[in-house]
Amino acid sequence: MFKHLFKHIDNSQLVIFRVFFGLLCFLETFGAIFTGWIKHNLITPSFTFSFIGFEWLQPFGGYGMYVYYLIMSVFGIGIMLGYKYRFSMVGFTLMWAAVYLMQKSAYNNHYYLLVLISAIMVFMPAHKAISIDAKQNPNLKRTDMPNWCRLVFILQLFIVYTYASIAKLYPDWLDGTAIEILMKGKQNYPLVGELLQQKWLQVLLSYGGILFDGLIVPLLLFKPTRKIAFIISIGFHLFNSIVFQIGIFPYLALAFYLFFFPPKTIQKLWLKKRTFYNLEAVNYPKYAQAWVALFLVYFAVQVALPLRHHLIKDDVLWTEEGHRLSWRMMLRVKRGYARYKVKDKETGKTQVIDLNKYLTKKQQRGATTKPDIIWQFARHLKQDFKAKGRDVAVYVSCKVSVNGKPLKRLIDPAVDIASVPWEPLKHAAWVLPSKKE
Repeated sequence: MFKHLFKHIDNSQLVIFRVFFGLLCFLETFGAIFTGWIKHNLITPSFTFSFIGFEWLQPFGGYGMYVYYLIMSVFGIGIMLGYKYRFSMVGFTLMWAAVYLMQKSAYNNHYYLLVLISAIMVFMPAHKAISIDAKQNPNLKRTDMPNWCRLVFILQLFIVYTYASIAKLYPDWLDGTAIEILMKGKQNYPLVGELLQQKWLQVLLSYGGILFDGLIVPLLLFKPTRKIAFIISIGFHLFNSIVFQIGIFPYLALAFYLFFFPPKTIQKLWLKKRTFYNLEAVNYPKYAQAWVALFLVYFAVQVALPLRHHLIKDDVLWTEEGHRLSWRMMLRVKRGYARYKVKDKETGKTQVIDLNKYLTKKQQRGATTKPDIIWQFARHLKQDFKAKGRDVAVYVSCKVSVNGKPLKRLIDPAVDIASVPWEPLKHAAWVLPSKKE
């Protein structure tokens, strides 16, 4: 195994990927300034729903977040050009991870993937060719890299797609209910809106999604099917980009495919003037065993995280416990309502909370359907009233529908949600069973 991992191959795949990756990082962060994403998710809200345990990560006030994203976009350019690569890569990774953890109202699996790939890229020798760093310091120049540099990306992509495929194997996806509801929201799209409402297309998308996610990596690895799989991938990702408008992910996914084609093919396409490295020497670095151990631990965690919901009581589609960080992408549509009632512990007086005074419309969707956000908002209300000199209990009456099914009660209305602790590895007892009316 060690020989295969540390065999040196031409580094054209990694170098070209770095250029695309840096460009996409720039477009994602610079674009967030002008699309209003920063304003709607980080500036307008009076507070943000951070990941539990990271409440200390809060957006900067005023124009601070615009400057923050502008700095990230500069780092993206540095990555693309290979200028101060390590500094740019570490800076982008830390800043992107921080902004990911500080808000989850706009949670997206693809944002999480960008955290992981950025962290991996920190360790990659991606700046040793076709970079300003290599031009300024000729001692850096290399045309080779260890084989593990490409295998890491292939394995990461395999995990993402495999779990995405497995997650779709549940009744509402298999009978087309979930995709039908998802497509109803696209009915007003020009040209394709009515087409997306056709039952035959929805069935094709349901089962095509399962097959694509489950088979695309093996088909790309198998030489006879590689080209046709790549062509299908282009259509699949362009469709997702147009219909679901999920930012840079479709294009990032296509950039990953660089690692599935032979290095010679990539070199001929993109770096024709450069000499191809074909010595295939094996070079074990001083800390080879430590590196292998590090990546084994990393991928063990990646394999384990999406499985954790099986250890938690009830259905993850209902409780959301174990949903995040698990590649459960666009699987269901939830709607609901919630009434938050605070009770003064001293006077016994109660007050129903007007959500519009505290939350944006997007935040309200989470605060009426997702238990962890409901818990966080209850705690926020308790702290808000405490600042006014009042000690209150917070009770939540909440009903939720999953994939168009009848509304069911989600939260135990008799429990003071603001006073119960959060237990990340256990089922929250105040989340009622999914089968209970």
